[in-house]
Amino acid sequence: MKTFLRFSNLILVLFFLFTFTSCNKSDPVGPSDPGINPFSNGGTERNMIVIMSDMHLGADLSYAECKNNLPALEKLIKQIKASPNVKELVIGGDLIDEWFVPATTNTYEGGGQSGFVSRLAAANSGVFAALNSIIREGLILVTYVPGNHDLAITAESIESVLPGINQARDNVLGLGTYSPAGLPKIAIEHGHRYNFFCAPDPISNQTVAPGTIMPPGYFFTRIAALYVKQGHPAPGDTTPIITPNISGGMSQDLMYRYWKDWYMTVNLFPITNRFDENLIVTNINGFTGTYKVNDLIPYQTTQGGFINVNLYNGIQDNWETRQTHNNVPVHIDAPLAIDSVNSNTFTDYQAYQQYFANPNSGVRLVVFGHTHMPKISVYQNLSNEKCIYANSGTWIDNNPNLTTMHFVVITPQGASATSQTLVKLYNFENQVVTKMDENSLRF
Repeated sequence: MKTFLRFSNLILVLFFLFTFTSCNKSDPVGPSDPGINPFSNGGTERNMIVIMSDMHLGADLSYAECKNNLPALEKLIKQIKASPNVKELVIGGDLIDEWFVPATTNTYEGGGQSGFVSRLAAANSGVFAALNSIIREGLILVTYVPGNHDLAITAESIESVLPGINQARDNVLGLGTYSPAGLPKIAIEHGHRYNFFCAPDPISNQTVAPGTIMPPGYFFTRIAALYVKQGHPAPGDTTPIITPNISGGMSQDLMYRYWKDWYMTVNLFPITNRFDENLIVTNINGFTGTYKVNDLIPYQTTQGGFINVNLYNGIQDNWETRQTHNNVPVHIDAPLAIDSVNSNTFTDYQAYQQYFANPNSGVRLVVFGHTHMPKISVYQNLSNEKCIYANSGTWIDNNPNLTTMHFVVITPQGASATSQTLVKLYNFENQVVTKMDENSLRF
């Protein structure tokens, strides 16, 4: 889950993964220049592609993660519209936040998704008015790609508040990958399909919530949002320690790993409530019950004995099937996937594993969001060709220890043999454009 990753930035899991990376810059900051125009190519051609993600717009601004940054977001969208050189605006996921809602709050207020999305658009009316103005004018194509915080938001709900928007969706709800027309070597997706806690889960909980695709990251985010609403309190309960079931085989080993993830994160973001208290109000995406924290954390009745869990029972065993459903090209082993739920670098690395090191992929430029960590990294593919990965960062008000209000601009190469495809990373803090990083390649 994206929020899971965001709240877990302090929990770094070290990997050898980036031995393949020839250049990896995390949140570099360059000089600010009020004269920078990121939406100009110096000519008259309309060919620039702007990618923004992770706005996390909420229906209730009392707890939404993007509130103070809304005026700047609206202003930047208007600047994009005014540019004679921008051809496309791609929203790379987590535009609408259905996850970051305090656990005790009824997300839909007794109604349904359409009412929630309508309220959200009203709460963020300036941003939606600016986006709709671009769509109506028709000079810039606006494309939406689903993220994990809006993975259950249907195409109809998006269309209801952004009529005429282009939606890049997979054949399954909650996922999408977009390549702009005529540019098959570019792939833009949110990046959550590779995360054990964030990828759609249409397998677990079907007897409890028929048709649900909500992964466990949804429930963690609800708890984390309550932690924020309660003012970062002292814990109201303790998480029981369990021990490995050494005679339980791979399935029990995976469940123990899954418990460690929950143990670490629940203790990092404590709430005042007891874990046996019914407090997580759902009524969303197939769920109708009110759940306890204890329903989510694996448990065992005897030390070293069988490890069980109430919600997501069997999740450790269905990861392979879940990846197939979620169109993951190169499957990730379950132990690594579970151990890496807190690792932003692991998500970034999937650009290499799924695209650049995949012999069935011809993609050379990948853009993810999801981690909220803006960056540009350079790789070599299996043919020793230069490849670029960019992360489009976030627009939440508080991105701990990092900047915020990010966007990526791609200017495709021209016909000249020396022309390069340019990739530039910016932020818009204090409503001043700062170029953070840039790189280029030729397809």
